[in-house]
Amino acid sequence: MIIDTHAHIYSPDEGAYPTIDDPYRPPPGTGDPDHLRSEMQAAGVDRVVFIQTSTFYRWDNRYVRDVSDSSRDWGVGVCTLDPDDPHSPDILRAFVEWHNFRGMRSIQAADGRYDHPGVRDLWSQAQELGIVINSLIPLQAADELATLLGEFPDLRVVLDHCLSLTAGPYFDATVAKVLELARFPNLYAKLTFLGTGSAQRYPFEDMHEPLKRFIDAYSPERCVWGSDFPTELWCPKVDYAGHLRLFQEGLGLSPSE
Repeated sequence: MIIDTHAHIYSPDEGAYPTIDDPYRPPPGTGDPDHLRSEMQAAGVDRVVFIQTSTFYRWDNRYVRDVSDSSRDWGVGVCTLDPDDPHSPDILRAFVEWHNFRGMRSIQAADGRYDHPGVRDLWSQAQELGIVINSLIPLQAADELATLLGEFPDLRVVLDHCLSLTAGPYFDATVAKVLELARFPNLYAKLTFLGTGSAQRYPFEDMHEPLKRFIDAYSPERCVWGSDFPTELWCPKVDYAGHLRLFQEGLGLSPSE
């Protein structure tokens, strides 16, 4: 079974599901669940995790909620909730208990802090519910993440995009920090940065060495693949099937890896 752990979905009906002002919009005809399903079937992908599309809907999780509800045989949802909203932990519980959500994307509070009471309340709720945290943070918040990981050792946490590793001035520091965080056994590396962070064309060879170092540090059992669907928006230098094929054939990974 192949599971795509990172797909964003967009409703073609913006009357029923209004967007935020100035949304980051996919090309016409891409990004809806029908498009995702066709891409998955063509590539041999069996299941998917729908990640709330904050750049389109921000805190409004209704679309990912409805799609998760109607797609229980092939997908589950991950919501994004406002750590500054005291109602967010109760919303998270309702999503998990009633609407096929299995994770929450965790971001910094409005004041920039990740080690923040609102973030901690959501992590506590997630731990009680037995779901997974997807930690979307920049390099600058990594030490605060380490503090939280140490205090929530039983909570499974995914490092979204490996601190958004990107070619450029922060490349070496980001690689070093991702490797340092591997000491926490409850942290998993989401290897979704090749097409988004590379300065090169496919097969993104400038990202191969750090990716292999991450696999060695975390072990294959603590690494996950995600497509960054729709690739037409998020990593247009590669298509959906090519993104998966890179891991299957292009990185020189062993069969067990």
